[in-house]
Amino acid sequence: MTFSEKPFPSHLFRAYDIRGAVSSFTPELVQAIAYGLCQQYLQAGQKKIVIGYDARLSSPGYAWLLQQIFEQHGFEVIPLGCCSSPLMYYSARNAAGNGIMVTASHNAVSDNGIKWIIQGEPPGPEMIQQVAVTAQMKFVAEPVPEIPLLQHALVVPYCLAYQHALLQDVKLERPFKVVLDGMNGSAGRCAALVLKKMGCELTAIRCEADGNFPDHAPDPSQEKHLVQIRDAVLKKGADIGIALDGDGDRLVVIDECGTVISADRMLSLFAEMCLKTHPGHQVVFDVKCSTMVKNTVSQLGGTPHMIRTGSTFLRKYLAQSGGRAVFGGEYAGHYVFNDGRGFGYDDGLYAALRILEYLSQSADLTLSQLFAAYPERCSTEDTYISTHSIEPRVVLSDVEIKSKRYGAQLSKIDGVRLDFEDGFGIIRASNTGEYFTIRFDADNPARLDDIRHTFVSMLSDRYPQIAQDILNAQ
Repeated sequence: MTFSEKPFPSHLFRAYDIRGAVSSFTPELVQAIAYGLCQQYLQAGQKKIVIGYDARLSSPGYAWLLQQIFEQHGFEVIPLGCCSSPLMYYSARNAAGNGIMVTASHNAVSDNGIKWIIQGEPPGPEMIQQVAVTAQMKFVAEPVPEIPLLQHALVVPYCLAYQHALLQDVKLERPFKVVLDGMNGSAGRCAALVLKKMGCELTAIRCEADGNFPDHAPDPSQEKHLVQIRDAVLKKGADIGIALDGDGDRLVVIDECGTVISADRMLSLFAEMCLKTHPGHQVVFDVKCSTMVKNTVSQLGGTPHMIRTGSTFLRKYLAQSGGRAVFGGEYAGHYVFNDGRGFGYDDGLYAALRILEYLSQSADLTLSQLFAAYPERCSTEDTYISTHSIEPRVVLSDVEIKSKRYGAQLSKIDGVRLDFEDGFGIIRASNTGEYFTIRFDADNPARLDDIRHTFVSMLSDRYPQIAQDILNAQ
Protein backbone atom coordinates (compact mmCIF):
# COMPACT_ATOMS: atom_id res chain seq x y z
CA MET A 1 0.00 0.00 0.00
CA THR A 2 1.42 3.39 -0.96
CA PHE A 3 1.29 6.38 1.38
CA SER A 4 -1.47 8.03 -0.66
CA GLU A 5 -3.63 4.92 -0.39
CA LYS A 6 -3.59 4.80 3.40
CA PRO A 7 -7.21 4.32 4.57
CA PHE A 8 -8.78 7.01 6.72
CA PRO A 9 -9.40 5.66 10.27
CA SER A 10 -13.00 6.86 10.66
CA HIS A 11 -13.53 4.44 13.56
CA LEU A 12 -11.49 6.72 15.82
CA PHE A 13 -14.14 9.45 15.65
CA ARG A 14 -16.39 8.34 18.47
CA ALA A 15 -19.50 9.67 20.19
CA TYR A 16 -17.66 12.01 22.56
CA ASP A 17 -14.02 12.25 21.52
CA ILE A 18 -11.41 11.05 19.01
CA ARG A 19 -9.35 8.18 20.37
CA GLY A 20 -7.57 4.98 19.41
CA ALA A 21 -4.33 3.11 18.81
CA VAL A 22 -1.30 5.21 17.89
CA SER A 23 -0.81 2.90 14.91
CA SER A 24 -3.89 4.66 13.47
CA PHE A 25 -3.68 7.89 15.46
CA THR A 26 -0.66 9.07 13.46
CA PRO A 27 0.89 12.52 12.86
CA GLU A 28 -0.88 12.56 9.48
CA LEU A 29 -4.22 12.10 11.21
CA VAL A 30 -3.48 14.62 13.97
CA GLN A 31 -2.61 17.26 11.38
CA ALA A 32 -5.78 16.50 9.43
CA ILE A 33 -7.83 16.74 12.64
CA ALA A 34 -6.17 20.09 13.37
CA TYR A 35 -7.55 21.49 10.11
CA GLY A 36 -11.02 20.24 11.01
CA LEU A 37 -10.80 21.76 14.49
CA CYS A 38 -9.55 25.09 13.13
CA GLN A 39 -12.54 25.24 10.83
CA GLN A 40 -14.91 24.54 13.70
CA TYR A 41 -13.46 27.24 15.94
CA LEU A 42 -13.38 29.77 13.10
CA GLN A 43 -17.02 29.07 12.28
CA ALA A 44 -17.78 29.89 15.93
CA GLY A 45 -15.89 33.17 15.59
CA GLN A 46 -13.07 32.08 17.90
CA LYS A 47 -9.34 32.93 17.50
CA LYS A 48 -7.85 32.16 20.95
CA ILE A 49 -7.26 28.70 22.40
CA VAL A 50 -5.32 26.73 25.03
CA ILE A 51 -3.67 23.39 24.21
CA GLY A 52 -2.59 20.83 26.81
CA TYR A 53 -1.46 17.23 26.72
CA ASP A 54 -1.21 14.16 28.93
CA ALA A 55 1.69 11.90 29.91
CA ARG A 56 1.70 9.74 26.78
CA LEU A 57 4.95 9.60 24.85
CA SER A 58 3.43 10.93 21.62
CA SER A 59 1.40 13.70 23.31
CA PRO A 60 3.97 16.56 23.40
CA GLY A 61 4.69 16.18 19.68
CA TYR A 62 1.02 16.00 18.77
CA ALA A 63 0.27 19.13 20.85
CA TRP A 64 3.15 20.92 19.06
CA LEU A 65 1.69 19.89 15.69
CA LEU A 66 -1.75 21.21 16.65
CA GLN A 67 -0.18 24.48 17.74
CA GLN A 68 1.58 24.90 14.39
CA ILE A 69 -1.65 24.47 12.41
CA PHE A 70 -3.65 26.79 14.66
CA GLU A 71 -1.00 29.50 14.54
CA GLN A 72 -0.91 29.21 10.74
CA HIS A 73 -4.62 30.03 10.84
CA GLY A 74 -4.03 33.16 12.91
CA PHE A 75 -4.97 31.81 16.34
CA GLU A 76 -3.44 32.98 19.58
CA VAL A 77 -2.36 29.68 21.12
CA ILE A 78 -1.58 29.30 24.83
CA PRO A 79 0.45 26.09 25.37
CA LEU A 80 -0.26 24.55 28.77
CA GLY A 81 2.30 21.76 28.58
CA CYS A 82 1.72 18.46 30.37
CA CYS A 83 -1.41 18.83 32.48
CA SER A 84 -4.69 17.25 33.49
CA SER A 85 -7.88 17.70 31.49
CA PRO A 86 -9.43 19.63 34.42
CA LEU A 87 -6.49 22.04 34.38
CA MET A 88 -7.07 22.53 30.65
CA TYR A 89 -10.77 23.18 31.23
CA TYR A 90 -9.94 25.69 33.96
CA SER A 91 -7.32 27.47 31.85
CA ALA A 92 -9.67 27.63 28.86
CA ARG A 93 -11.85 30.03 30.85
CA ASN A 94 -9.26 32.71 30.01
CA ALA A 95 -9.46 31.87 26.30
CA ALA A 96 -13.21 32.30 25.77
CA GLY A 97 -13.72 28.71 26.90
CA ASN A 98 -11.71 27.23 24.01
CA GLY A 99 -9.33 24.35 24.64
CA ILE A 100 -7.85 21.17 23.21
CA MET A 101 -6.41 18.27 25.18
CA VAL A 102 -4.24 15.58 23.63
CA THR A 103 -5.14 12.55 25.71
CA ALA A 104 -6.40 9.00 25.60
CA SER A 105 -7.61 9.30 29.19
CA HIS A 106 -7.50 5.90 30.94
CA ASN A 107 -6.68 3.87 27.81
CA ALA A 108 -3.66 1.60 27.41
CA VAL A 109 -0.17 2.88 26.62
CA SER A 110 -0.68 2.07 22.94
CA ASP A 111 -3.44 4.69 22.48
CA ASN A 112 -3.81 8.44 22.13
CA GLY A 113 -6.60 10.87 21.33
CA ILE A 114 -8.03 14.38 21.38
CA LYS A 115 -10.86 16.04 23.29
CA TRP A 116 -11.87 19.68 23.07
CA ILE A 117 -14.28 22.39 24.20
CA ILE A 118 -15.67 25.36 22.27
CA GLN A 119 -16.86 28.36 24.26
CA GLY A 120 -16.98 26.25 27.39
CA GLU A 121 -18.93 23.29 26.01
CA PRO A 122 -17.82 19.92 24.66
CA PRO A 123 -18.68 18.92 21.09
CA GLY A 124 -21.65 16.72 20.38
CA PRO A 125 -21.44 13.65 18.10
CA GLU A 126 -22.41 15.75 15.06
CA MET A 127 -19.55 18.19 15.65
CA ILE A 128 -17.08 15.31 15.99
CA GLN A 129 -18.27 13.94 12.66
CA GLN A 130 -17.88 17.39 11.09
CA VAL A 131 -14.22 17.32 12.09
CA ALA A 132 -13.97 13.83 10.58
CA VAL A 133 -15.32 15.07 7.23
CA THR A 134 -12.74 17.88 7.01
CA ALA A 135 -9.97 15.65 8.31
CA GLN A 136 -10.67 13.02 5.68
CA MET A 137 -10.23 15.59 2.92
CA LYS A 138 -6.90 16.73 4.39
CA PHE A 139 -5.63 13.28 5.36
CA VAL A 140 -2.34 12.48 3.52
CA ALA A 141 -3.03 15.43 1.20
CA GLU A 142 -0.80 17.77 3.24
CA PRO A 143 2.85 17.02 4.08
CA VAL A 144 3.48 16.72 7.81
CA PRO A 145 6.41 18.72 9.20
CA GLU A 146 9.04 16.84 11.14
CA ILE A 147 7.96 16.76 14.77
CA PRO A 148 10.79 17.71 17.13
CA LEU A 149 11.72 15.40 19.99
CA LEU A 150 10.02 17.11 22.93
CA GLN A 151 10.11 16.48 26.65
CA HIS A 152 6.99 16.70 28.76
CA ALA A 153 6.95 20.29 30.06
CA LEU A 154 5.21 21.61 33.16
CA VAL A 155 4.11 25.23 32.69
CA VAL A 156 4.12 26.43 36.29
CA PRO A 157 1.89 29.55 36.14
CA TYR A 158 -1.11 27.59 34.85
CA CYS A 159 -0.62 24.84 37.43
CA LEU A 160 -0.42 27.46 40.19
CA ALA A 161 -3.55 29.27 38.98
CA TYR A 162 -5.51 26.00 38.98
CA GLN A 163 -4.20 25.12 42.44
CA HIS A 164 -5.15 28.55 43.76
CA ALA A 165 -8.71 28.15 42.48
CA LEU A 166 -9.10 24.83 44.31
CA LEU A 167 -7.60 26.20 47.52
CA GLN A 168 -9.99 29.15 47.40
CA ASP A 169 -13.03 26.91 46.86
CA VAL A 170 -12.47 24.05 49.33
CA LYS A 171 -11.74 24.47 53.05
CA LEU A 172 -10.85 21.54 55.30
CA GLU A 173 -11.76 21.90 58.98
CA ARG A 174 -9.39 19.13 60.06
CA PRO A 175 -6.35 17.43 58.49
CA PHE A 176 -6.39 14.00 56.88
CA LYS A 177 -3.96 11.23 56.08
CA VAL A 178 -4.27 10.70 52.33
CA VAL A 179 -2.85 8.18 49.87
CA LEU A 180 -2.89 9.53 46.31
CA ASP A 181 -2.33 7.31 43.27
CA GLY A 182 -1.72 9.30 40.07
CA MET A 183 -1.22 6.11 38.03
CA ASN A 184 1.69 7.81 36.20
CA GLY A 185 -0.77 10.12 34.46
CA SER A 186 -0.67 13.88 34.04
CA ALA A 187 -2.78 14.80 37.09
CA GLY A 188 -0.83 13.31 39.99
CA ARG A 189 1.89 15.92 40.50
CA CYS A 190 -0.46 18.90 40.70
CA ALA A 191 -2.94 16.97 42.84
CA ALA A 192 -0.21 16.08 45.33
CA LEU A 193 0.77 19.75 45.66
CA VAL A 194 -2.83 20.78 46.34
CA LEU A 195 -3.33 18.14 49.03
CA LYS A 196 -0.09 19.12 50.76
CA LYS A 197 -1.04 22.80 50.69
CA MET A 198 -4.34 21.86 52.34
CA GLY A 199 -2.41 20.39 55.25
CA CYS A 200 -2.91 16.73 54.42
CA GLU A 201 -0.33 14.13 55.43
CA LEU A 202 0.28 12.67 51.99
CA THR A 203 1.60 9.40 50.66
CA ALA A 204 2.05 9.82 46.91
CA ILE A 205 2.12 6.80 44.59
CA ARG A 206 2.95 7.04 40.87
CA CYS A 207 2.38 10.81 40.85
CA GLU A 208 5.13 11.60 38.34
CA ALA A 209 4.06 11.48 34.70
CA ASP A 210 5.42 8.44 32.86
CA GLY A 211 3.99 7.73 29.43
CA ASN A 212 5.33 4.19 29.53
CA PHE A 213 2.75 3.41 32.26
CA PRO A 214 5.08 0.71 33.60
CA ASP A 215 2.54 -1.03 35.86
CA HIS A 216 -0.70 -0.95 33.85
CA ALA A 217 -3.07 1.36 32.00
CA PRO A 218 -3.98 4.47 34.04
CA ASP A 219 -7.48 3.16 34.70
CA PRO A 220 -8.60 3.15 38.35
CA SER A 221 -12.01 1.68 37.52
CA GLN A 222 -10.42 -1.79 37.38
CA GLU A 223 -10.01 -3.18 40.90
CA LYS A 224 -6.87 -5.09 39.90
CA HIS A 225 -5.21 -1.69 39.37
CA LEU A 226 -5.97 -0.63 42.96
CA VAL A 227 -3.90 -3.22 44.83
CA GLN A 228 -1.03 -0.81 45.52
CA ILE A 229 -3.19 2.04 46.81
CA ARG A 230 -5.33 -0.24 48.97
CA ASP A 231 -2.24 -1.75 50.56
CA ALA A 232 -0.85 1.73 51.21
CA VAL A 233 -4.10 2.96 52.80
CA LEU A 234 -4.08 0.04 55.24
CA LYS A 235 -0.34 0.19 55.94
CA LYS A 236 -0.32 3.95 56.56
CA GLY A 237 -3.59 4.01 58.48
CA ALA A 238 -4.86 6.58 56.00
CA ASP A 239 -8.27 8.23 56.14
CA ILE A 240 -8.80 7.99 52.38
CA GLY A 241 -7.27 6.71 49.16
CA ILE A 242 -7.67 8.84 46.04
CA ALA A 243 -7.00 7.29 42.61
CA LEU A 244 -7.06 9.43 39.45
CA ASP A 245 -7.11 8.24 35.86
CA GLY A 246 -4.60 9.18 33.15
CA ASP A 247 -5.88 12.72 32.56
CA GLY A 248 -7.42 13.36 35.97
CA ASP A 249 -11.09 13.70 35.10
CA ARG A 250 -12.17 10.43 36.78
CA LEU A 251 -12.00 9.48 40.45
CA VAL A 252 -12.04 6.29 42.49
CA VAL A 253 -12.08 6.53 46.29
CA ILE A 254 -11.02 3.94 48.88
CA ASP A 255 -12.09 4.19 52.53
CA GLU A 256 -9.92 3.66 55.61
CA CYS A 257 -10.81 -0.05 55.63
CA GLY A 258 -9.51 -0.56 52.09
CA THR A 259 -13.01 -0.76 50.59
CA VAL A 260 -13.44 0.66 47.09
CA ILE A 261 -16.43 3.02 47.12
CA SER A 262 -18.61 2.31 44.11
CA ALA A 263 -19.74 5.09 41.79
CA ASP A 264 -23.36 4.49 42.83
CA ARG A 265 -22.49 5.25 46.46
CA MET A 266 -20.39 8.26 45.45
CA LEU A 267 -23.24 9.68 43.40
CA SER A 268 -25.64 9.21 46.29
CA LEU A 269 -23.36 11.11 48.68
CA PHE A 270 -22.77 13.93 46.19
CA ALA A 271 -26.53 14.19 45.70
CA GLU A 272 -26.94 14.51 49.46
CA MET A 273 -24.29 17.23 49.61
CA CYS A 274 -25.75 19.32 46.78
CA LEU A 275 -29.41 18.89 47.66
CA LYS A 276 -28.74 20.10 51.22
CA THR A 277 -27.82 23.51 49.85
CA HIS A 278 -30.12 23.38 46.80
CA PRO A 279 -33.29 21.52 47.87
CA GLY A 280 -35.63 20.32 45.17
CA HIS A 281 -33.08 20.65 42.37
CA GLN A 282 -32.20 18.10 39.72
CA VAL A 283 -29.44 15.49 39.98
CA VAL A 284 -28.28 13.90 36.73
CA PHE A 285 -26.82 10.41 36.21
CA ASP A 286 -26.19 8.08 33.29
CA VAL A 287 -28.04 4.93 32.31
CA LYS A 288 -25.49 2.61 33.91
CA CYS A 289 -26.09 3.90 37.44
CA SER A 290 -27.99 1.75 39.90
CA THR A 291 -31.54 2.04 41.16
CA MET A 292 -30.10 3.37 44.43
CA VAL A 293 -29.09 6.67 42.81
CA LYS A 294 -32.57 7.44 41.51
CA ASN A 295 -34.19 6.38 44.79
CA THR A 296 -31.73 8.40 46.88
CA VAL A 297 -32.32 11.59 44.90
CA SER A 298 -36.09 11.16 45.22
CA GLN A 299 -35.88 10.44 48.95
CA LEU A 300 -33.79 13.58 49.45
CA GLY A 301 -36.47 15.67 47.75
CA GLY A 302 -34.54 16.16 44.52
CA THR A 303 -35.51 15.37 40.94
CA PRO A 304 -33.61 12.41 39.43
CA HIS A 305 -32.85 12.69 35.72
CA MET A 306 -31.22 9.92 33.69
CA ILE A 307 -29.23 10.63 30.50
CA ARG A 308 -27.14 8.65 28.02
CA THR A 309 -23.61 7.62 28.89
CA GLY A 310 -20.77 10.00 28.01
CA SER A 311 -19.11 12.73 30.08
CA THR A 312 -19.52 15.25 27.25
CA PHE A 313 -23.30 14.71 27.29
CA LEU A 314 -23.26 15.13 31.05
CA ARG A 315 -21.35 18.42 30.97
CA LYS A 316 -23.45 19.77 28.12
CA TYR A 317 -26.69 18.93 29.93
CA LEU A 318 -25.54 20.64 33.13
CA ALA A 319 -24.31 23.71 31.24
CA GLN A 320 -27.65 24.06 29.49
CA SER A 321 -29.84 23.28 32.52
CA GLY A 322 -30.16 26.91 33.58
CA GLY A 323 -29.11 25.98 37.10
CA ARG A 324 -31.86 23.39 37.57
CA ALA A 325 -29.34 20.56 37.74
CA VAL A 326 -26.90 21.03 40.65
CA PHE A 327 -24.87 17.85 40.19
CA GLY A 328 -24.24 15.15 37.64
CA GLY A 329 -22.24 11.96 37.59
CA GLU A 330 -21.50 8.78 35.70
CA TYR A 331 -20.92 5.19 36.66
CA ALA A 332 -17.50 5.50 34.97
CA GLY A 333 -16.36 7.90 37.71
CA HIS A 334 -16.99 11.34 36.19
CA TYR A 335 -18.47 13.79 38.72
CA VAL A 336 -19.54 17.35 37.88
CA PHE A 337 -20.62 19.95 40.43
CA ASN A 338 -22.98 22.66 39.24
CA ASP A 339 -24.02 24.02 42.64
CA GLY A 340 -22.39 27.43 42.39
CA ARG A 341 -19.04 25.91 43.31
CA GLY A 342 -16.56 24.07 41.15
CA PHE A 343 -16.31 24.96 37.51
CA GLY A 344 -18.89 22.84 35.69
CA TYR A 345 -16.58 20.10 34.45
CA ASP A 346 -15.46 16.67 35.63
CA ASP A 347 -12.44 16.91 37.90
CA GLY A 348 -11.42 13.87 39.93
CA LEU A 349 -9.31 15.87 42.39
CA TYR A 350 -12.05 18.45 43.01
CA ALA A 351 -14.62 15.72 43.65
CA ALA A 352 -12.25 14.10 46.17
CA LEU A 353 -11.70 17.47 47.89
CA ARG A 354 -15.46 17.98 48.24
CA ILE A 355 -15.68 14.62 50.03
CA LEU A 356 -12.86 15.59 52.38
CA GLU A 357 -14.47 18.96 53.08
CA TYR A 358 -17.82 17.31 53.89
CA LEU A 359 -16.10 14.72 56.08
CA SER A 360 -14.09 17.40 57.90
CA GLN A 361 -17.26 19.07 59.14
CA SER A 362 -17.73 16.18 61.61
CA ALA A 363 -14.93 15.84 64.15
CA ASP A 364 -14.67 12.06 64.42
CA LEU A 365 -16.52 10.71 61.40
CA THR A 366 -14.65 8.21 59.21
CA LEU A 367 -15.15 7.76 55.49
CA SER A 368 -16.76 4.34 55.94
CA GLN A 369 -19.21 5.85 58.43
CA LEU A 370 -20.00 8.69 56.03
CA PHE A 371 -20.95 6.18 53.32
CA ALA A 372 -22.82 3.85 55.70
CA ALA A 373 -26.10 5.52 54.69
CA TYR A 374 -25.54 4.19 51.17
CA PRO A 375 -24.68 0.49 51.51
CA GLU A 376 -23.19 -1.36 48.58
CA ARG A 377 -25.66 -2.88 46.16
CA CYS A 378 -25.56 -6.37 44.69
CA SER A 379 -24.37 -5.59 41.19
CA THR A 380 -22.05 -6.52 38.36
CA GLU A 381 -19.36 -4.29 36.95
CA ASP A 382 -19.77 -2.72 33.52
CA THR A 383 -19.00 -5.74 31.30
CA TYR A 384 -18.16 -5.96 27.61
CA ILE A 385 -19.45 -8.83 25.49
CA SER A 386 -19.04 -9.42 21.77
CA THR A 387 -21.74 -8.57 19.23
CA HIS A 388 -20.68 -11.72 17.35
CA SER A 389 -20.95 -9.62 14.18
CA ILE A 390 -24.68 -9.08 14.69
CA GLU A 391 -26.08 -5.61 14.12
CA PRO A 392 -26.61 -4.13 17.62
CA ARG A 393 -29.77 -2.26 16.65
CA VAL A 394 -31.46 -5.52 15.66
CA VAL A 395 -30.57 -7.17 18.96
CA LEU A 396 -31.71 -4.18 21.02
CA SER A 397 -34.98 -3.98 19.10
CA ASP A 398 -35.71 -7.63 19.87
CA VAL A 399 -34.93 -7.12 23.55
CA GLU A 400 -37.28 -4.14 23.64
CA ILE A 401 -40.13 -6.15 22.12
CA LYS A 402 -39.66 -9.17 24.41
CA SER A 403 -39.22 -7.03 27.53
CA LYS A 404 -42.89 -6.02 27.52
CA ARG A 405 -43.90 -9.33 29.09
CA TYR A 406 -41.91 -8.58 32.27
CA GLY A 407 -43.71 -5.43 33.41
CA ALA A 408 -40.49 -3.47 33.89
CA GLN A 409 -40.04 0.24 33.26
CA LEU A 410 -38.35 0.53 29.86
CA SER A 411 -35.78 3.19 28.98
CA LYS A 412 -34.29 3.58 25.49
CA ILE A 413 -32.14 6.65 26.22
CA ASP A 414 -29.02 4.60 25.53
CA GLY A 415 -29.53 0.94 24.70
CA VAL A 416 -32.29 -0.95 26.52
CA ARG A 417 -32.61 -0.56 30.28
CA LEU A 418 -35.25 -2.37 32.33
CA ASP A 419 -36.01 -1.06 35.81
CA PHE A 420 -37.73 -3.36 38.29
CA GLU A 421 -38.81 -2.44 41.82
CA ASP A 422 -35.71 -4.11 43.23
CA GLY A 423 -33.06 -3.61 40.56
CA PHE A 424 -32.28 -3.08 36.90
CA GLY A 425 -30.51 -4.51 33.88
CA ILE A 426 -29.09 -2.79 30.81
CA ILE A 427 -27.65 -3.78 27.45
CA ARG A 428 -26.25 -1.08 25.18
CA ALA A 429 -23.99 -0.86 22.15
CA SER A 430 -20.44 0.21 22.98
CA ASN A 431 -19.13 3.49 21.59
CA THR A 432 -15.63 2.03 21.29
CA GLY A 433 -15.91 -1.24 19.41
CA GLU A 434 -17.93 -4.28 18.33
CA TYR A 435 -19.26 -4.88 21.80
CA PHE A 436 -22.30 -4.63 23.98
CA THR A 437 -21.94 -3.36 27.51
CA ILE A 438 -24.13 -4.97 30.14
CA ARG A 439 -24.74 -4.32 33.82
CA PHE A 440 -27.13 -5.72 36.42
CA ASP A 441 -28.09 -4.47 39.88
CA ALA A 442 -30.46 -5.74 42.56
CA ASP A 443 -31.35 -5.71 46.25
CA ASN A 444 -29.89 -9.18 46.82
CA PRO A 445 -27.83 -11.86 45.01
CA ALA A 446 -30.81 -14.06 44.17
CA ARG A 447 -32.66 -11.19 42.54
CA LEU A 448 -29.50 -10.22 40.66
CA ASP A 449 -29.41 -13.68 39.11
CA ASP A 450 -33.11 -13.40 38.25
CA ILE A 451 -32.59 -10.14 36.36
CA ARG A 452 -29.56 -11.55 34.54
CA HIS A 453 -31.56 -14.62 33.49
CA THR A 454 -34.38 -12.37 32.30
CA PHE A 455 -31.99 -10.87 29.73
CA VAL A 456 -30.58 -14.29 28.87
CA SER A 457 -34.07 -15.66 28.20
CA MET A 458 -34.90 -12.73 25.91
CA LEU A 459 -31.82 -13.45 23.78
CA SER A 460 -31.36 -17.22 23.93
CA ASP A 461 -33.60 -18.17 20.98
CA ARG A 462 -32.20 -15.86 18.28
CA TYR A 463 -28.81 -14.93 19.76
CA PRO A 464 -27.57 -17.95 21.76
CA GLN A 465 -23.91 -16.83 21.73
CA ILE A 466 -24.74 -13.41 23.18
CA ALA A 467 -27.05 -15.04 25.74
CA GLN A 468 -24.29 -17.44 26.78
CA ASP A 469 -21.79 -14.58 27.12
CA ILE A 470 -24.19 -12.72 29.41
CA LEU A 471 -24.67 -15.86 31.47
CA ASN A 472 -20.91 -16.37 31.81
CA ALA A 473 -20.06 -12.74 32.56
CA GLN A 474 -19.55 -12.16 36.28
